[in-house]
Amino acid sequence: MVVFRFLYNRIRGNSHRTLNPTEYFPEEEVHSLRQVFFLIMMASCFINVLYSLIYITGDLLSFVIFDIILSLYIGISLDKSSRKNRILLILLIPYGSLTYILFNNSLVGLLDLIHIPVFIYFIKVYYDKFIEYTESNGLGIAIILLFIIVFISFLLTQFDEHVSPLDALVMVSNAFTSNGYAVLGSSTLGKINAIFLVWSGYLISGVGTATLTAAILSRHFNKKFDKLEEMIKKNNEE
Repeated sequence: MVVFRFLYNRIRGNSHRTLNPTEYFPEEEVHSLRQVFFLIMMASCFINVLYSLIYITGDLLSFVIFDIILSLYIGISLDKSSRKNRILLILLIPYGSLTYILFNNSLVGLLDLIHIPVFIYFIKVYYDKFIEYTESNGLGIAIILLFIIVFISFLLTQFDEHVSPLDALVMVSNAFTSNGYAVLGSSTLGKINAIFLVWSGYLISGVGTATLTAAILSRHFNKKFDKLEEMIKKNNEE
């Protein structure tokens, strides 16, 4: 946690333009991405709870890694100044997942019951952050509908097609972005790379469309403004 906290603070405190999202996206899309971040954190906490309860052994290693990374991130970003949050930090420790990694002992389903209530609590925390951010910036909540569609499709694909969560996410991502309904990549890293490319392309294409639209509208209204300015000059001369 000390190491990752140091890296987390360095990244957040870095003011270089390459780490500034407004250098790549319009401000409206940056707001949408921040809304999506809170929704993704909610979904991640929900999936963690779901897998802890179902305890699927076929994809146990992937779940263990996911559980550790998610617990680590929440622990790092948690304000530890209050006693309540320090208690939450202790309960966030993925005891079952660490037991599996260190001793190859599959007690994940039993020991993870200790921190399931904490992840249920953080579902509400990130929902409150989403609402607060949305209201404070005067944003709409239409993004919730889009996210719900993708998330429900992810769950249905996973259980109906009998595939792993990673495969389900790849299939839903490809279907949503009109790239088909197949699993691209044969390895875990290859599948993660496929998801990254699909959603990055989807975001960048949206930026291109918005930029082109803004340029067309700007040119149109500049012409209108020039004509109006000429009319005003003529009226002043008369």
